[in-house]
Amino acid sequence: MKNTETPPSARIIFGQNVRRVRRLKEMSQEELAFRADISRTYLSEVERGDRNISVDNMEALAIALEMELPDLMRHTLLALPSEDSR
Repeated sequence: MKNTETPPSARIIFGQNVRRVRRLKEMSQEELAFRADISRTYLSEVERGDRNISVDNMEALAIALEMELPDLMRHTLLALPSEDSR
């Protein structure tokens, strides 16, 4: 039987990875939004996968998180231990 489950979109993967890294760094949405020069509301929408984020804002978030942008796009980053299991 074929796997018919649709893989998550790049937008969902990016948003979940941003949230995971932000929490692992014990950073609030407010702090990350300030560092990336975006609004907290916009960041929240990105983390939930509700926004189509521009490459410029993706780069700003990666820099603010001290990450490489391609790493935030990796599906395998989702497989890292969650912040709840620490």
